[in-house]
Amino acid sequence: MDGSSSLCFVGFQGGKNHVSGFNRYIFVLPLFVLILMLGAASQSAADEPSAEELAKANNPLADTKAFNIQDYYIPELYDLDNAVANTFWMRLAIPTGPVLWRASLPLKTVPTMPTSTGGVGDFELFAAYLAVNKPTFTFGVGPQLVMPTASKDELGTGKWQLGVAAIAFASSSPKVQVGGLVIWQTSIGGDDERNDVSILATQPFGFWQLGGGKYLRTAPIWFFDLESGHYSIPFGFGVGQVVKVGETVFNIFIEPQFTVLHYGAGQPAFQVYTALNMQFK
Repeated sequence: MDGSSSLCFVGFQGGKNHVSGFNRYIFVLPLFVLILMLGAASQSAADEPSAEELAKANNPLADTKAFNIQDYYIPELYDLDNAVANTFWMRLAIPTGPVLWRASLPLKTVPTMPTSTGGVGDFELFAAYLAVNKPTFTFGVGPQLVMPTASKDELGTGKWQLGVAAIAFASSSPKVQVGGLVIWQTSIGGDDERNDVSILATQPFGFWQLGGGKYLRTAPIWFFDLESGHYSIPFGFGVGQVVKVGETVFNIFIEPQFTVLHYGAGQPAFQVYTALNMQFK
């Protein structure tokens, strides 16, 4: 999950492949991440993070302050010709005792008729109670609140939503870390003219450390719309690099993801997940 507990899918509408200036700016992130990864490959041994820092870099429940920027670029959607979508997440995590607070705000671009629409999406707040917080195993559970802050109707649900999320992260081996996330959320109020919301999402994830801060990764989100019956099940495989600069740990990665099962128009057929995650002392 590495900070990607928030859902990143919405109901897409048909449109032409039109990319606004807003979109062009966001699409730069995958290239930026690749450049940073190449630069990180030349880091000195003295700057290499410890085994504990390598494991925590991908732990969504790490008890440390963090700021993440993550991007899902979707160049191909099922049943929508020449459509492009993008979701750019900004996430802030702050621990307070046994509770980890995580706030997320997306900047989104979705295909609409006849071009595309971009702007701010719905704000999300997750409070994870760390029921288990050991060096080799972390488990958190807590409520998730979604606020209808979207700047345009196409970019959000128009509904207040409340749900619950549970996350597990195991790092019993210095080489391998695995875990998973389950989120369920439903609408509790908002615009009466908008459709009700009931969403289930699961995210299995795994990381294989290669040494020198490099690692292989997989962290797809399996999305189920319980109201419409639409779903999307992607699989992904990517690479990442963890770099320590001073007291800050940077985690940079890119992960292409391919959908293997789906139902409903507008589901991502292929997407590129890239991120720059930062953890602070």
